[in-house]
Amino acid sequence: MAEHHYDVVVIGAGPAGEGAAMNATKHGKRVAIIEDKPTVGGNCTHWGTIPSKALRHSVKQIITFNTNQMFRDIGEPRWFSFPRVLQNAQKVIGKQVKLRTGFYARNRVDLINGRASFLDKNRIEVRGNKAIETLHFKQAIVATGSRPFLPPDVDFRHHRIYNSDSILNLSHTPRTLIIFGAGVIGSEYASIFAGLGVKVDLINPGSRILSFLDDEISDALSYHLRSNGVLIRHNEMYESVQGDDHGVVLSLKSGKRIRADAFLWCAGRSGNTDNLGLENIGLEPNNRGQLAVDKHYRTDVENIYAVGDVIGWPSLASAAYDQGRSAASDIADDEYFRFVDDVPTGIYTIPEISSVGKTEQELTEAKVPYEIGKAFFKHLARAQITGESVGMLKILFHPETKEILGIHCFGDQAAEIVHIGQAIMNQEGEANTLDYFINTTFNYPTMAEAYRVAALNGLNRIF
Repeated sequence: MAEHHYDVVVIGAGPAGEGAAMNATKHGKRVAIIEDKPTVGGNCTHWGTIPSKALRHSVKQIITFNTNQMFRDIGEPRWFSFPRVLQNAQKVIGKQVKLRTGFYARNRVDLINGRASFLDKNRIEVRGNKAIETLHFKQAIVATGSRPFLPPDVDFRHHRIYNSDSILNLSHTPRTLIIFGAGVIGSEYASIFAGLGVKVDLINPGSRILSFLDDEISDALSYHLRSNGVLIRHNEMYESVQGDDHGVVLSLKSGKRIRADAFLWCAGRSGNTDNLGLENIGLEPNNRGQLAVDKHYRTDVENIYAVGDVIGWPSLASAAYDQGRSAASDIADDEYFRFVDDVPTGIYTIPEISSVGKTEQELTEAKVPYEIGKAFFKHLARAQITGESVGMLKILFHPETKEILGIHCFGDQAAEIVHIGQAIMNQEGEANTLDYFINTTFNYPTMAEAYRVAALNGLNRIF
């Protein structure tokens, strides 16, 4: 059995693990990263963020072709199969894997393939295809990610019952689809399949779609999903999911029975902490397999950190990467450590959604006075040119100081647009006010110009 000594051992080569390993090696640490899948990138690259966003982009192109009058000279609307549209995603995944594998080689991080298990708080055993290795470490960072939570009473081996990972193996295009769970993943897939002409039933256990969003944005998404043929049912819990050779029957506790060609489960994720040997170091995950950490990403074992989806909220690739970097910064004791809590939401529905800061509900509950500035995309020249006129930008600001309290955006390029507002919100003192947008010249025509329009709209409310 081979033995090796490292300063830092990272378990998991997704965004969180990559962020941790790269930052640690830049500080001169001897680093190993352990990955149990054949290629690096984690769920983000292979089953989640990258494939679903690449899929969405292809579907958006199809929608543009099918709805833009200009393309009627070329031919009638076309319908594309789900597997055909997935091909583009596979190319992107390949590029991402090549890029990220190169990072480890170039930065002299040892990439070890196999399953990791703690022997004690300074040793990890790695079981690979051919050998078992023992790694000695000073600090370890658990970045093992998450997987779809799968209730035991649903048969996910059935060829018509899918979860948000296995849906990428779908080899046909169903005519009808039931999606259970109207969170971020369920809403994104509802948009994608509706865009492919599939009749979607979206079953929501809660009373609103994406209830953490600003009410107006959540309502707008519900409206646009419905207008694209998605049937949304709120406050529903499942009784049973039964698949046969012809389709799937979902029985709800309310007494409804719904039939479709296929069923997609998108309700919750669990941390990947089983078989990690956590009992050998005295760590116990919660009932969702997640590890508790302090404000420095340390677990209850002082030299062992945890980052990314395995610690729960916000379970975003963007946050995971920064959490990984921060854990390594804590180990290296550099000046860049931060607890990652200023995270914008990026939701890639059609149209997309992004926000940062407080919602109207939060400000109202906290009794913080605020005013609103809005810009509707249908009034922006750039949106009229691109034909992407659905959506709006909404700025929440204090009526006296004009300090920006929240940015909420719905529509094409929302996840890009939000960062302009985020940058201003993070300025000190008077630099973080509505006045920045009023006193700054924006390129015209642009989507960014929405900030100027919204700021002027807000200014009119307080004079």
